[in-house]
Amino acid sequence: MNEIPETYSETINDRRFAGFWMRFWAYLADLVIVFSINGILLSPFKFINDGDPTDIGFWTVTGIIGAIVFYLYFLLMTKYYGKTLGKMILGLRVVREDMEPLQWSDLIFREVVGRFIHRVFWFTNVLYLFVAFDTQKRGIHDMFAGTRVVFDR
Repeated sequence: MNEIPETYSETINDRRFAGFWMRFWAYLADLVIVFSINGILLSPFKFINDGDPTDIGFWTVTGIIGAIVFYLYFLLMTKYYGKTLGKMILGLRVVREDMEPLQWSDLIFREVVGRFIHRVFWFTNVLYLFVAFDTQKRGIHDMFAGTRVVFDR
C-alpha cells in the first residue's frame, strides 16, 4: 500500500500552497454547486403560501434552509474528503499545519465560524486578500484554524 516510511515525515513546508486566484475559482465553483442544490431543495417553497416567503422572526424559512445547506456543504465535504468539489476540480486540499488529520474543531472554526463572519460583516471580505500576500497563502480563517490550502498530490 502507500505507507510512509518511518524515516520520512512530511511537513507543511514540503507542500505547494494554493494562492488567491486558485482558491477564488474553487470558491466560485462551490457557490454554483451550493446555489444549484439550494435551487432544487427550495423550489417546492414557491408553491406554498402563493410564493410568499414564510417568516420566522427576522429570517425566512428558505433563508434558514439555504444557510444550513451552505455551511453543511463546506463543513462535511472538507471533513470527509479534505476538499470541496470546487477544490477537487482545481486539485486543491485543506490540510492542518501539523499535517495531522483534520479535526471537527478545526473545521467548525474554518468552515462555519470563519464563513459566517465573512458573510455577516461584508467588509471583512477584504481580509481574504491576506491569501495573496502571506508567504503560506493563508487567510485569516486559516491562521486561526491552523489550516492551509495546498495542491493535492
